[in-house]
Formats: sequence, structure tokens, C-alpha cells
Amino acid sequence: MKALIVDDERLARKELMNLLEAHKNIEIVGEAANADEAYEQINKLNPDLLFLDIQMPGKTGFELLQMLDSVPKVIFTTAFDEFALKAFDVNALDYVLKPIQPERLKESLKKLEENNNAEIKEDTTQKDKLGLNDQVFVKDGDKCWFVRLSEIRLFESDGNYIKVYFDKYKPMIHKSLNALDERLDDRTFFRASRKHIINLNWVDSIETWFNGGLMVQLRGGEKVEVSRRQAAKFKDMMSL
Repeated sequence: MKALIVDDERLARKELMNLLEAHKNIEIVGEAANADEAYEQINKLNPDLLFLDIQMPGKTGFELLQMLDSVPKVIFTTAFDEFALKAFDVNALDYVLKPIQPERLKESLKKLEENNNAEIKEDTTQKDKLGLNDQVFVKDGDKCWFVRLSEIRLFESDGNYIKVYFDKYKPMIHKSLNALDERLDDRTFFRASRKHIINLNWVDSIETWFNGGLMVQLRGGEKVEVSRRQAAKFKDMMSL
């Protein structure tokens, strides 16, 4: 598993590298001293795992995650324990306090292995991807819908929930956007950004946007920004 270490303290990065030498399944592919440097490294190296400090000069570790379209697995490494709850709000695998102890790191990597095994098991038992003609059951509180995917124009991430846009409704379901993205047919449903998946059949208009991105308007009236990273793929799919 390819890992990137993000920490503003050089000695902390070196210490973690030394500890990880005992874990041959983890390959350190790079290191970064701040969020902006880490952002470039992530886009270049595409790591599977981040060992991420929180308090750094400039942007925090949380702000780095907000910058990413696709977030790798995250193990926070920090000297402060007051961010623990927020760390798990962003679906971090673990939260390890410095100075990192070998046994604590071993425990954290065991969680990582268990998580990977669970994902593999889910992949092998997963049904075929869902297409436009498939129907899904959506329940929000006391209200329920059985809706065809062709009628859903947009999925929007909101914390640990997804807002589902169809007709005049916007119910919330408890699911991650990454998990949903794995189930949907990518010939029809496009991951516009880390927060949005759009139904390409509902695209009404497209215009260029800031920093090389695009702004897409759906026939339902919603406007969704396509990130710079996804814009080229989107243009190719839409034959622009």
C-alpha cells in the first residue's frame, strides 16, 4: 500500500518512517511539510494512505482533505487530542497521538488491514453496477420512495449523508458518496467533484469556470461545479 507522510516537523516524519520499516506492506512514496505540498504530491503520486498531521503552518490537515476530489484512507498523527471527534467525522481510519509508540502504530495498521479486507469482501459479493433502468429504495424519516435511477439528476454529499435530487424531492440517505460511486454505472453517472455525482442525461448547459473548471446546469435547475481535475474527463465524455 502506497503511503504519503504529511507533517511540518522533519524529525516527526523521519521517526514515522523508521517505525514503518517494520511493516513491509506499507510503501512510503513521499513526504510533505504542509497542505499545499501534500496536495501536489497526492495528485502526482496517487497514494492509498495518508499519515496526516492536523496542526500545520498555513492550512490544517482537515483543510487539505477538503481540497481533494478523491480522498485516500487517512490515519491522523498529531500531538493534540482535541480534534479526535472531528477526525472521525471525516471518516479517518484512526487517530494516533505523538510521540507514536510502535504498538500503537501496529494497532492502527491492523485497523487498516481489517478495513481493506472488508472492502475486498464487499467487492467480491457486490452486484453488477446500477444503470438507468434500475430502481432504488430511498427512505428519509417516515417518507419512502421507490425511484428509477434515470429520474435522479444529482447526488450531493452532506457530511455522512447523501442528498438525492429527483422530481421536487431531496431526501437524505445515510451513505458515503464514494461507496455510491462504486455502484453506479460511470457511463451515465459522473463524479463531478468530491461532493457531487451528476446524471449526464440531465445536463442542460455547460460553461467554463474558474481555475480550469466547468459549471454545469441541470434541467432541474441545479448548478454543479466540475472540478479542474475532472473537467478534462467530463469534456471527453460529453464530446466537447
